[in-house]
Amino acid sequence: MNRRGFITQTALTSLTAILGTEIVFGKFIPTDYQPLGVQEPSPFQLFEKDNQMVVLNDKPWNMEAQAHLLDDAITPNKYMFIRNNGKIPETIDLDTWSLLVDGESVGQPKRYSLAELKSKFKHHTYQLTLECGGNGRSEFDPPAKGNQWTVGAVSCALWTGIRLRDILKDVGIKNDSVYVGYHAADTHLSGDPNKEPISRGVPISKALQDETLIAFKMNGEDIPLAHGYPLRLVAGGWPASASGKWLTGISVRNKVHDGSKMSGTAYRVPCEPLAPGEKVTDDKMCIIESMPVKSLITYPKTGAIFPIEKKLNIRGHAWSGEFAVKRVAYSIDFGSTWHDCNLEDATNRLAWQHFQASISFPKKGYYEVWTRATNSQGIAQPMVLPGWNPKGYLNNACHRIAVKITA
Repeated sequence: MNRRGFITQTALTSLTAILGTEIVFGKFIPTDYQPLGVQEPSPFQLFEKDNQMVVLNDKPWNMEAQAHLLDDAITPNKYMFIRNNGKIPETIDLDTWSLLVDGESVGQPKRYSLAELKSKFKHHTYQLTLECGGNGRSEFDPPAKGNQWTVGAVSCALWTGIRLRDILKDVGIKNDSVYVGYHAADTHLSGDPNKEPISRGVPISKALQDETLIAFKMNGEDIPLAHGYPLRLVAGGWPASASGKWLTGISVRNKVHDGSKMSGTAYRVPCEPLAPGEKVTDDKMCIIESMPVKSLITYPKTGAIFPIEKKLNIRGHAWSGEFAVKRVAYSIDFGSTWHDCNLEDATNRLAWQHFQASISFPKKGYYEVWTRATNSQGIAQPMVLPGWNPKGYLNNACHRIAVKITA
């Protein structure tokens, strides 16, 4: 922290002129950081579509929520991000829909109808955090290819279904089981029926966790079509690409699953740190598993303006893949000092945790509120950007909002 380079007085004067108000803790701005208030579009402008989802792509569909839309403790269906790799199935026939469990580590493949799955196995409900591995990609420099997610490709809905491990126990799996891979009813963008848009999975240890579900309800209702109706694998705390939608098959493998989006650089990061822009060979890339520690301010939205006599009450969520969050702190001086937030326990393992804080400001002017979470392993969010990687995955930098405090 003490070795950080800080912005020059000339640059600070220019930024102050742009914002039209004093940057109160401007002397603490790192030299490589551009304040939110001078970025385009300005957070202090009002937009007609301020309360709508942001569409990043429609071939396939990819959209995210704005941070303030994720204020609910349980993410509503309408604000859950969509990350698709192929075309959504056009026809869903519940009478013929089935789930095939097969693979090298299954003695005898077995097929289940939807009715059989729902009647034969005990139902469980968990609130589970799902986050796209590329959430935050838009901040990386040099830029990384792919959908330019900001912070809204995350959700924590209630999922109801049956435990994957109960199905695996019913089928009977061999001792050499290493991985499970999923297969689904979405179709490849090329239209080639022999190509799977995505077929990823998780190690057998993750598959056997209590919270890993074959789900058929989201927030107490049938899963919306865009989110995997009528059946979805849900593996909370891992990149959402491991939670296959429109589920038709589970393959129990005696090796790491080799389906589509499981090789090369897809959902992988360098096994060792890289310099920004440095190239890396595929064999030096490691599969993303547990997601990193992260926090999100959901109130107020960036660009808020408050009078000096009123305290600013912030709130939001924090999560950390397989681990619990033990501390969330906020800073109003660009990370020079930190103050604890009130942090709630999770509803269940793999659910996000809620935090709140009440902030007083010393005088009027421009401020940024940053939040930083620390998990049970003692790992904290980086202040601005984590290590660079070619696909722009796992950006868990501190979330930041811009506010103006008036007289």
